[in-house]
Amino acid sequence: MVRIGDIEVGEFPLLLAPMEDVSDPPFRALCKENGADVMYTEFISSEGLIRDAAKSVQKLDIFEYERPIGIQIFGNDIDSMRTAAEVTERANPDIIDINYGCPVKNVACKGAGAGILQDIPKMVSMTSEIVKAVNKPVTVKTRLGWDENTKYIVEVAERLQDVGIEAISIHGRTRKQMYKGEADWSLIADVKNNPRIKIPVFGNGDVDSPETALEKKNRYGVDGIMIGRASIGYPWIFNEIKHFLNTGEHLDKPSLMDRLNACRRHLEMAIEWKGPKLGVFETRRHYTNYFKGIPHFKEYRTRLVTTDESELIFEILNEIEEQFMSVEF
Repeated sequence: MVRIGDIEVGEFPLLLAPMEDVSDPPFRALCKENGADVMYTEFISSEGLIRDAAKSVQKLDIFEYERPIGIQIFGNDIDSMRTAAEVTERANPDIIDINYGCPVKNVACKGAGAGILQDIPKMVSMTSEIVKAVNKPVTVKTRLGWDENTKYIVEVAERLQDVGIEAISIHGRTRKQMYKGEADWSLIADVKNNPRIKIPVFGNGDVDSPETALEKKNRYGVDGIMIGRASIGYPWIFNEIKHFLNTGEHLDKPSLMDRLNACRRHLEMAIEWKGPKLGVFETRRHYTNYFKGIPHFKEYRTRLVTTDESELIFEILNEIEEQFMSVEF
C-alpha cells in the first residue's frame, strides 16, 4: 500500500495532475467517479492567497467526496509561500503540494514553478520552511531540471526528502522542453531506485493509454502515475488503466451517451461553479476529447468552441445525440 504521510492512496495510485483552468471541482468530480485515487487542485498563487484575491481563494474550495486531495501552491518568495501554506492548511486539504514544475513563461521566468530549478538551494530552503509551517503532508511536483545541462533531479529529490516532503511527482521533461519531445522516464527511475529515497515517487508525462501505463509501471518501477493532458475531456482513462493493470483486458470505451452525459454534467457543474460566462469558456478545451473519433464532427466542434450561450451549447449537444446516436466510433 502506497502512503503519502499517513494517508493510504492505493496499491498503485493514479493521480490527477494539477492543471490550470482544468483541475477544477467539476472536472475533479468526474475524474473521481472514474477512478482517480488522488487529485490536486489547479495551482494557486501564493501572492493571490495572501492578498485574499477572489480567484485564488475560490480555488481553495474542496469537497469531502474528493478526498484524498491536495491543494497546490506556487510562488517565488519564501515568506509568501510559507504564509500561503498556512492559509492553505486552514482549508483542510489532505495534502499541500508545491508547484516546482510549471513551465509557462509568466510563472517560470519569475522564479516560480519550474523557474526555481535554476536555484536549487532556494528550492530546498522554501520547501523546508513550508514543511515546518504546516502539519499536513507536503508533496512536490517538479521536472527533471531547467534544461539539458541541469538534470539534477536525483540529488534534488534526496534533498527535498531530507527536509521533509512525503512524496514527489516528476514530469519527465526539462522546463526548456515544455511539452515537446518524449518524456524521459529513465531519470524518474533513477530517483525511485536510489536507495536513499524512501518516499513515494510518481511518474508523469506521456501516459495516454492503459498499455503505456503498464509499460511505465513495469519498466521504471514507479509507485504510481500522475495523468494530466490525457485526462482532459476523457476522465474514463483512470478506470481504463486500472482495469487493464488488474486484468490485462480493456474496458469498453464510453458510448456516445456516456460522453454526452459527462459533457452535460461537466458544463452544468462548471456554470454552477464559475458562472455562465467562465463556465462555458473553460469547458471548451474538453470538447475535442469528449467527442474524439466521431466522423464528420468538425462542424459541431467548431460550434461548441465558438458558442458563448450555455443554452445554445445544450441545444448543440442534443443535436449531436440525434445526429450520431447510431454511429460507431
